[in-house]
Amino acid sequence: MTASRSMLEVTGLTRRYSDQVTVGPISFSVEQGEFFSLLGPSGCGKSTTLRCIAGFESLTTGEISLLGERIDTKPAYTRNLGLVFQSHALFPHLTVADNIGFGLTIRKVGAADIRRRVDRVLELVGMAGLGSRMPLQISGGQQQRVALARSLVLEPPLLLLDEPLSSLDLKLRQQMRDELRTLQRTLGQTTVFVTHDQTEALAMSDRIAVLSDGHIEQIGTPVDIYRKPASRFVAGFIGQCNLLEGSVQARDGNTARLAVGEGISLLARVADDCPARPGDAVVAVVRPEDVLIGDAGSAGGGSPFSGTITDVEYLGEDTQVRIHVPGLASLTAAFKTTREAAARIATPNVQVRIDVDDVFVLSR
Repeated sequence: MTASRSMLEVTGLTRRYSDQVTVGPISFSVEQGEFFSLLGPSGCGKSTTLRCIAGFESLTTGEISLLGERIDTKPAYTRNLGLVFQSHALFPHLTVADNIGFGLTIRKVGAADIRRRVDRVLELVGMAGLGSRMPLQISGGQQQRVALARSLVLEPPLLLLDEPLSSLDLKLRQQMRDELRTLQRTLGQTTVFVTHDQTEALAMSDRIAVLSDGHIEQIGTPVDIYRKPASRFVAGFIGQCNLLEGSVQARDGNTARLAVGEGISLLARVADDCPARPGDAVVAVVRPEDVLIGDAGSAGGGSPFSGTITDVEYLGEDTQVRIHVPGLASLTAAFKTTREAAARIATPNVQVRIDVDDVFVLSR
């Protein structure tokens, strides 16, 4: 990824439908060659934001610039953006090659140049030699590749993807996810990707903007979004999470002792900008994979406490267990399914340990 200058600048984007329904104001920038995701639940405003960038929705207020030039005042067809949506929307009466080259034909590109560019992009998306087929003669995954190729062949400075993988089955979606990310990196194609799927966003993105109720909750790398959520919403929306209500007992620099239950305390790392002080109410964020369990006395350090396993969920390579801890909300732990791990949960009574570096503190 290169980051010499911003490809896209969105400043104060607001789309107001009524006094009760408003998206924005939203601001973010996307660097050249970056894979940037807009992530959030249905109705949060991510697709509206993308449609405003594309020119299919008009702004109430705000500005959108591409390579330093404002585009929010231009009609959609002059913005020179690549667009891929959930629906493949292929012309059923045209061949794969003609579908891909349709935009170039409209732009009056020469026939020889169209053939050269179509052949190149067919090879890029792994469909070399299939240009003569009709859309109904190829699979759903191949149709999605054609829809992607149709945008890439135009060589747009910015590619907009609106949940393009959501109509595919799980295995094919995972395959296409990997192929799309590899292709994006190979081409250095600046991309804005809309999805409600946290796994897709974490796996594919350079940075993620998490949206809720028409506003951005946090922008950051996948690691930062997952390990250092900026709000309770982000912590709960991204992956699974244990949210433990408590208060600060003591704080020494970036280390705090938290009371999270009757007689239960946790050591936690506290960010420099976290205002939590002794006596303040806080929420301790703990990911399931960071909840360590074992039989009595086996879990050393990190303020161990006792619990009882109430449920075991076998997920193949992974196992999840729910643990009842007196005076504390139920905990979820997750670990790789191994014989050693199975031995640790052979009896319901276990010791629980959460290391200091695996507890993230949010102010309440």
